[in-house]
Amino acid sequence: MRGVETRIQEIRHAVFTEVAKMAYEEGPVDKKIEALPYKIIPGETGNFRNDVFLERAIVGERLRMAMGLPYRGAAEPAPVSDGIMEADKPEGYYTPPLINVIKFACNACEEKKVHVTDGCQGCLAHPCMEVCPKKAISLDRVTGKSIIDQDACIKCGRCATVCSYNAIIVQERPCAKACGMNAITSDENGKATIDYDKCVSCGMCLVNCPFGAISDKSQIYQVIKAIQSGEKVYAAVAPAFVGQFGPKVTPEKLRAAMKELGFADVLEVAIGADLCAKQEAEDFLKEVPEELPFMATSCCPAWSVMAKKLFPEYANCVSMALTPMTLTARLIKNHTPDAKVVFIGPCAAKKLEAMRRTVRSEVDFVLTFEEMSGIFAAKDLDLEAMHEDVDGVNDVSADGRNFAVSGGVAQAVVDVIKKEYPDKEIKVANAEGLEECRKLMMMASKGKYNGYLLEGMACPGGCVAGAGTMQPIKKSQGAVKIYATKANHKVATETEYVKELDKLVD
Repeated sequence: MRGVETRIQEIRHAVFTEVAKMAYEEGPVDKKIEALPYKIIPGETGNFRNDVFLERAIVGERLRMAMGLPYRGAAEPAPVSDGIMEADKPEGYYTPPLINVIKFACNACEEKKVHVTDGCQGCLAHPCMEVCPKKAISLDRVTGKSIIDQDACIKCGRCATVCSYNAIIVQERPCAKACGMNAITSDENGKATIDYDKCVSCGMCLVNCPFGAISDKSQIYQVIKAIQSGEKVYAAVAPAFVGQFGPKVTPEKLRAAMKELGFADVLEVAIGADLCAKQEAEDFLKEVPEELPFMATSCCPAWSVMAKKLFPEYANCVSMALTPMTLTARLIKNHTPDAKVVFIGPCAAKKLEAMRRTVRSEVDFVLTFEEMSGIFAAKDLDLEAMHEDVDGVNDVSADGRNFAVSGGVAQAVVDVIKKEYPDKEIKVANAEGLEECRKLMMMASKGKYNGYLLEGMACPGGCVAGAGTMQPIKKSQGAVKIYATKANHKVATETEYVKELDKLVD
């Protein structure tokens, strides 16, 4: 639903904006957060649901998670501000679980159901009956329309496929359908529940729930407090940022707005993407096929965690190259040791990547574009009206900027190799969405992709489709590709920063 302004997006934006405002204001946080559900949901009647008290309770939990606090169920008698001091620390890491189902907001959708709609014409052929392997379809003797015995139905959907009128539909719980890890099932009350042993925090369930019942944690408050404390806070902005804050908001205007908020500087993570492409190219040439049957890219954390979870025997085939986020953070801290780094991007899974012990010292905070939009709104910044900051334009490659689009990572690695070995053939296979990524790894485990470079993207379309993005995916893909053409170089190894790679990976 990216690019469609729904009531869910309206509530999420209001929550992020109010949390940011609270961080900028002086005074005790506990009293302020208790009043916010009434500010966001004013009046005597509900605007989005029938029950205004239910609306406020849901908003209360959203506020808690936006502060980085744990979700609580309806059975836990405690104020919204419970444990608020944990959030009011100079620096707080995300604590699992990152993605949470707000149970009392969940619609308890059926996991999967095949049913006949009013569009059924009661046709003479009734092909739906003929193809049903369980003979679960019969006729209504009065209307002649099809009836499905739900106890006998195995939800194969063959009947829906052959219906000439498209009168039979297969309904699946949207969050579960979007989950490529099969991590979402039902609890004893029919509410959605997440199996965290399977979940890789891609956030696809979050953006596909039509009831807004799934939310992740944020560090909006902590980032603002770090800036206010006088820390040198640097913004590392992911390549998918183009167009996310409005079609008229140029990268130069965004840079100016970020500095207006107090960021010491703004760097494109395309810098780290160039470094990553160089490192993965070197590893591929060294290890495939002599040491490894194939190599999978490392930059998408949800993809790499999925591959290691489901195919542990091939975990060593996932590139050990540092991700663009981490490499950019290391580069910043190599030049400014006392800096704090905020990664601002499209991805929910990056929040978990930053929690890893090996990354914590490099990346201090992670925000999504959607959360960043709330901070801009809190300060009432008109990004379109900003004067462009043209200083400090980063020396990056077109390939580095194209990391945000599916296929871009593998292409960047191939281009690095081709630059040095123009006659070398590099075989590539890629997949978008975790379900397709699983199939890719399955085929690789069976030897189909020996000698290949595999690129996996958890979000269909690439990083531009991440859970923290705000505009239509196709539009983002086009914007990124156009912006990439404006880079100083085509290939990653042509940039000035590549010379520093050895210092960053030692």
